[in-house]
Amino acid sequence: MRHLSEGVDRFQREVFPAKSGLFAHLAATHRPGTLFIGCSDARVVPELITQTEPGELFVVRTAGNLVPAYAPGADAVAAGIEYAVAVLGVRDIVVCGHSGCGAMTALAEGHDLSGAPAIADWLRHADASRARTTAPAAGEDAVAALVRQNVAAQLANLATHPSVARALADGDVRLHGWVFDISTGAVDELDTGARPLLAA
Repeated sequence: MRHLSEGVDRFQREVFPAKSGLFAHLAATHRPGTLFIGCSDARVVPELITQTEPGELFVVRTAGNLVPAYAPGADAVAAGIEYAVAVLGVRDIVVCGHSGCGAMTALAEGHDLSGAPAIADWLRHADASRARTTAPAAGEDAVAALVRQNVAAQLANLATHPSVARALADGDVRLHGWVFDISTGAVDELDTGARPLLAA
């Protein structure tokens, strides 16, 4: 914890003063343009990858960047999506998977999750991803193939949420599927033919 406390101290001494005007504006304004749905993995930092300022991204992070299909009832992921789309009016939604994802590795390699029942239950939201994944392409391993198919499946799940479906029908929001490669820094956009967005 000491390094976290030291980080807060550096933020207050060195970073905040240089951005005090921005934070004064943000204290009364919350209008992010993008909902970024990413993995909870500590190596995947949306603001770092996109080089965005505070206030630009509304971030929802889940294990495996999974987005459960819409169902009535209390759901933190659904509430975050609805708030970003219906209240904040984001114009873009990114679902971002990443290389070496632990959730996708567990599924692709058939790990025994009997000792982690909450994780096993959560990963059932990737059943469609597994069903979509055929034999990996040449040079692609099973985990990488599943990561990519999972992003596509989660975009499909996202479109089942009423707020997203309405915004899509009205042309008010665009969906994007990304895969971030941790080792190279590359970001591929899957819904446009997996063209590189950013290559290190």
